Amino acid sequence: MKRIVYTIALALILLPSCGTPKKADTTQQPQGGQASKSYVIGFYNLENLFDTYHDEGKNDYEYLPDGANQWTDVKYEKKLKNMASVIRAMKDDNKVYHSILGVSEIENRHVLEDLVMQPEIADANYQIVHYDGPDRRGVDVALFYRPDQFTLLESRPIPYTFDSDIKFEMTPEEQADFRTRDILMVRGLLGGEMFAFFVAHLPSRLGNKGNDLRSRGGEIMYQESMKLMKEFPGIKIVAMGDMNDNPSDDSMAVYMRGKEYMKDVGPEDFFSPFLSMLHAGYGSLAYRGEWNIYDILVVNSNLVNAPKGSLKIAPLIKKSKTEFYGRIFAKPFMTQQDGQYAGTPFRTFSGGQFVGGYSDHYPTYIVVRND
Repeated sequence: MKRIVYTIALALILLPSCGTPKKADTTQQPQGGQASKSYVIGFYNLENLFDTYHDEGKNDYEYLPDGANQWTDVKYEKKLKNMASVIRAMKDDNKVYHSILGVSEIENRHVLEDLVMQPEIADANYQIVHYDGPDRRGVDVALFYRPDQFTLLESRPIPYTFDSDIKFEMTPEEQADFRTRDILMVRGLLGGEMFAFFVAHLPSRLGNKGNDLRSRGGEIMYQESMKLMKEFPGIKIVAMGDMNDNPSDDSMAVYMRGKEYMKDVGPEDFFSPFLSMLHAGYGSLAYRGEWNIYDILVVNSNLVNAPKGSLKIAPLIKKSKTEFYGRIFAKPFMTQQDGQYAGTPFRTFSGGQFVGGYSDHYPTYIVVRND
């Protein structure tokens, strides 16, 4: 199987709660060659990026050539090219690749290597952080980074556990049998400053359940963040992922202590830039006619209250008197243009048929800058 390389780019499109995505203000877009340093940090759910081979012990049978999706090399190559095209489009809009890009719904390291070798993004020279996790379908999270901007110091998977005061619906036996994605932690130097990144894909909402499970996922990331802040005073933390929750839900607002407004962010709180965007009617995915932002990034207080001259989260979009600190990238080519799902993300499969789209999620990102 041919290997491919991907790079990450940034984009300036936001999606309203219904209808066609609208272009965001670009006046504060980071540009190459500026005196100040700026870095794009984002997340993208790649919607079932599977190769065509069976991974022992994983339930990946629908993504095999003789499986339900008839997942052939031709379809796989098309999927890879599509994912790389989005990353490239973000770069073209922003004149820079993402420095850090977290991803989810990937099967293994092989598909990540194929992606970063795609000709559209090979020049980004993305390096990969990935661990095989316990999810029964075999889907994991991972992180791409540019080695010219980020120096990797440490990485580890954080297992999902039930060691919590949260009251779970599952019995102890069900908890022992439960398998979900690990949370990835990556620590290193971005622009010479200490950063840690968490990448998560929290448990599903299938059957309108799992609020307790996702709350526990938020709690795990928060507890691990507090440990890092104690061990490395001043460390800047970004937690990102497909949370399967909106930023207003308990996992993010209560257990991650995500605040909508910077003025409310205390030393042990997080700033949740996509919460105000959700309230303004923007979305990164649509379900049954309702827009949500499950593709979330939150930052700790050290990225909000950073001293002048050091990296802090930067405003990206101004609308009236409101500043938004996040972006949702939603180009027309990534959006269904007609039919029942017109105006929503153009996905890989629809109604059980391969339609050759991109993902059922739009990517999201923030920018940190030192001016």
